[in-house]
Amino acid sequence: MTEGAWIYILKCADGSYYIGTTRTELKIRVAQHNAGTFGGYTKSRRPVTLIFSQWFNNITDAIECERKLKKWSRAKKEAFMRSDFSELHELAQRGSHHPSRRPPSAGPQDEG
Repeated sequence: MTEGAWIYILKCADGSYYIGTTRTELKIRVAQHNAGTFGGYTKSRRPVTLIFSQWFNNITDAIECERKLKKWSRAKKEAFMRSDFSELHELAQRGSHHPSRRPPSAGPQDEG
């Protein structure tokens, strides 16, 4: 490997996702997470499974992508992992508004 890095997404035992970057071989990095080598998020959520990875030729691009993905909703992350760009676009258009988070309607208005 050269100056590049991997971005990777792990599925944790509790169903949550962990997103990270590494220059290390992915097989080794996943083994490190499963061994509890790293404190933090994955240590208490083992075992973890690699479900997505992408190589970037420049580590700064990988880190930028990691930071962006960490801010996304679960639905956007899943669309990204599926390469479902139409769904990703639709979710981005909705922004932070999720149907279940919309304010309740004021109810019927009196006409007259």
